[in-house]
Amino acid sequence: IDEIGYLPIQRHEADLIFQLLNMRYETHSTIFTTNISLSGWGELFRSPETAAAILDRMVHHVKIYKIKGKSYRMKQT
Repeated sequence: IDEIGYLPIQRHEADLIFQLLNMRYETHSTIFTTNISLSGWGELFRSPETAAAILDRMVHHVKIYKIKGKSYRMKQT
């Protein structure tokens, strides 16, 4: 799921993301990209409870890769 948080997420959309992760939990891998720290996901999903449930499924068997530096998209051609 690319650029989570790039566009506003409505409450029902957050519920759908939770349902997706819950179905995939411990059976499939899911990759998220975002520039929003995990501590900001309560505000992103407009519900600390929904964010906590999503993060609970996400970080149970997680590997986090933090990429630093300038985006290649910002590179002048």
